[in-house]
Amino acid sequence: MILTKKGVSVIQTNKQTKRNLTLFAITWPIFIEIMLHMVMGNADTLMLSQYSDDAVAAVGVANQIIVVIIVMFGFIATGTSILIAQYLGANEETKASQFSVVSLIANVVIGLLLSIVLFFFSETFLRMMNLPPELMDSAVVYLRIVGGFSFVQAVIMTIGAIIRSHGFTKDAMYVTVGMNILNIFGNYLLIFGALGFPVLGVTGVAIATVISRSIGVIVLLYLLYKRVNGNLPFSFLRTFPKYEVKSLLKIGIPTAGEHLSYNGSQLVITYFIATMGTEALTTKVYAQNIMMFILLFSIAIGQGTQILIGHQVGANKLTEAYKRCLRSLKIAIIVSTLMAIIFYLLGRPLFSIFTSNEDIITLGSILLLLTIILEPGRAFNLVVINSLRAAGDVRFPVYMGILSMWGVAVTISYTLGIYFGLGLIGIWIAFILDEWLRGLLMLWRWRGRKWQQMSFVRKEGGK
Repeated sequence: MILTKKGVSVIQTNKQTKRNLTLFAITWPIFIEIMLHMVMGNADTLMLSQYSDDAVAAVGVANQIIVVIIVMFGFIATGTSILIAQYLGANEETKASQFSVVSLIANVVIGLLLSIVLFFFSETFLRMMNLPPELMDSAVVYLRIVGGFSFVQAVIMTIGAIIRSHGFTKDAMYVTVGMNILNIFGNYLLIFGALGFPVLGVTGVAIATVISRSIGVIVLLYLLYKRVNGNLPFSFLRTFPKYEVKSLLKIGIPTAGEHLSYNGSQLVITYFIATMGTEALTTKVYAQNIMMFILLFSIAIGQGTQILIGHQVGANKLTEAYKRCLRSLKIAIIVSTLMAIIFYLLGRPLFSIFTSNEDIITLGSILLLLTIILEPGRAFNLVVINSLRAAGDVRFPVYMGILSMWGVAVTISYTLGIYFGLGLIGIWIAFILDEWLRGLLMLWRWRGRKWQQMSFVRKEGGK
C-alpha cells in the first residue's frame, strides 16, 4: 500500500480494495494543474498585450516551435506514466521504480540536446515559419532563452508523470501554483520595470519563465524522493536497461509520432496564417489562449482516465476499463460543449481584455462560435486516445492521426483559408473536420476491444 502522512493515497495495491480511486479524485488536481499552466501562458500574453501586440505575436510563434520540442520530452513522459500505472496496478512496485529512474535520465539527456539545438538555430526555425521581419528580433530572444532552458521542462514533465502515476496528483498541482505566482511576479518586475528593475519586454517574460520553472524542478525533485520513499534505484543503471528503454520507446515513439504530426501540421497552418499578416497571427494567439480554458476540462478528464485505465489494465480488469473510458467520454463531451457555449457568450469581453482592436475582437468572437462545434470532437480524441495508450494500443492513433491531420486539417486549411480566401474561419472549419474524423475513428477502435490483448503486464484471470 502507498501511504501519505495524512493516510491512504488514492492508489493502493491489488492486495486490498482500492479506495478513492475515482475519476474525480484523480482528475481535479490535474485539472487545477493544467489550468494553472494555461494561466501562466495567458498571464504572459495578457501582460505582453499591455506592452505590444507585436510582442504577443512574436512570442506566440516562438512558443509553437517550443511546443514541438516539448513533444520530444513528452514521449518519454507518456511511456513512463502508462508503464508505471500498469505495473503499480499489477502490484510490481520494484519494476515501476526502475522505469522511473530510466525515464528521468533519458529525458534529461534528450532535453539537454534539444535545448542546444534551439539556442543555436532559433533564427533559422523562425525564418522557416515565415515570421514577419518586424517580429523577428523579439521572437529570437524569447526562443533562445526559453528554448535554451527547455531541458528544465523535460525534467518537470517526467517527474510529474511519475508522481501522478503513483496517485499523488495534488503534488504537481501545488508546484504549479508556486511556479505561476513566481512567473507572474517576475513578469511584473521585468516587462514593465517595476521596483527599479529594467524594462525588458519579451526578454523579461522569457527570464521569468525560466526562473520559475527552475525553482519548480528543485521542489519536484524533493517531492519525488519523498513520495517513492527514496526508492529510486539509480544503481540499476550500471548495466544498460535494455528492456526498460525498449518498453518506453514502444509506447513513446508512436505517441511522439502522433504529437509531432499534430504539431507539425499546426506549424504548417501557422505558416498559412502568417501569410495573412500580423493581425491574423495575433487573433489566432488570442483565440487559442481563450480556447485552452475550454479544452482543459477534456485534457484533465483524459489524463485522469489514462491513469485509472492503466491501473485497471495492469490488474487485468478489462471490463471495468472499457466502461471507464465510455463514461469519461460522455462527461468530457457534455462539459466541453457547455463551456464552449459559455465562452462564446463572453467572447467580446474576453477579447477586450487583450486588445482594443475591433477587427481582432469581431473575428475572434466568430472563431469562438465555431469552437462550440469543435470542442466535442476534440473531447473524443483526448479521452479515447489516452485510454487506448493506457491499454497499450499506441500505433492505431498515430496512423489515423497522420492521415487526418495532414489529409484533412492542413489540406482543407489551405483550400478554405488561402485558396477560397476564408482566412481564419476556413482554418477553424478544417480543425472541426479533423477533430471529429479522428475522434470517431478512435471510438470505433475502442469499441472493437483489440486493446485488450496489448497490455504490457500479462496476468491470467481477471474481469
